[in-house]
Amino acid sequence: MADLYANENFPLPAVKRLRALGHNVLTSQESGRANKRVSDEQVLIFATSKNRAVITLNRTDFIRLHHGNNAHTGIVVCTEDRDFRALADRIDRKIRMHNSLAKKLIRVTKG
Repeated sequence: MADLYANENFPLPAVKRLRALGHNVLTSQESGRANKRVSDEQVLIFATSKNRAVITLNRTDFIRLHHGNNAHTGIVVCTEDRDFRALADRIDRKIRMHNSLAKKLIRVTKG
């Protein structure tokens, strides 16, 4: 199972489902970094320092960060989906395809 860091915009019901699937997910709220205008770069640095892959709906900025420097512990970018269970299940399937998420950009799309 993966160690993940849920960006501030990532839905809590999907986090709960990922935890039920066995993933270790830390949220920005739980880390005390929510509502503090933390930059995307700082989110990635924090997640990497905790050996966690970022999961986010903020695709554009995190794809850019990955292409600028892939020295991170993983980025999982997702399209928005109000079916949080389905979103989490798709993330789980994608993550399980990899032995390690380090230096990888994983794209999880709807449908």
